[in-house]
Amino acid sequence: MGASESVPQKSIHEFTVKNSKGQDVDLSTYKGKVLLVVNVASKCGFTDSNYTQLTELYNKYKDKGLEILAFPCNQFLKQEPGTSQEAEEFACKRYKAEYPIFKKVRCNGPNTEPVFKFLKAKKSGFLGSRIKWNFTKFLVDKDGNVLSRYSPTTTPLAIEGDIKKALGVDT
Repeated sequence: MGASESVPQKSIHEFTVKNSKGQDVDLSTYKGKVLLVVNVASKCGFTDSNYTQLTELYNKYKDKGLEILAFPCNQFLKQEPGTSQEAEEFACKRYKAEYPIFKKVRCNGPNTEPVFKFLKAKKSGFLGSRIKWNFTKFLVDKDGNVLSRYSPTTTPLAIEGDIKKALGVDT
C-alpha cells in the first residue's frame, strides 16, 4: 500500500555505494557535509534545467560544505539508457559537473538501491514512498539525517534557501 520500508540504518553515512566505475564509496566520507542526493537522467525534459542549476549550486556552495551525489537511473521511460560511465561523461562534459556521478541505480521496486530505500523511508513524497520521476531530490544534513524531499518539478535553485539553512550560511 505504498508503506515505507523499515530500514535499520539511522544515517546515510552508514551506506556504501558504487561509483561510475564500480568501485565502493563509503558515504561516511561525507560526514560533516550537507548532501543533495538526486536521481538523474540524461534524456529527460528536466535534464537541462536540473543539471545546469545543480552545477550552479555546487560551484556556489562546495567550499561551504555542500556535496551533490548524483545517481543515474533508467527506470523512468528509459531516459538514462547508457552505461554509468556514459552518464558521468555526459554530466561532466555537457554540464561541467564536478560532483560525483555514481553507478546507475534502481530507485523503486524489488532491486531498489539500499540508500534509496533509506531516503524514501525517511521522507515519503506525494505518491507515498515511491519515487515518481527523474530528479527527485533529498536534502541531508551534516549528520546524515534526511531533512527534506523535493519533487522533480522543484528546481535546484528553488531549494537554495533550505540548502543555505542546512549549511548555516547567512541568507
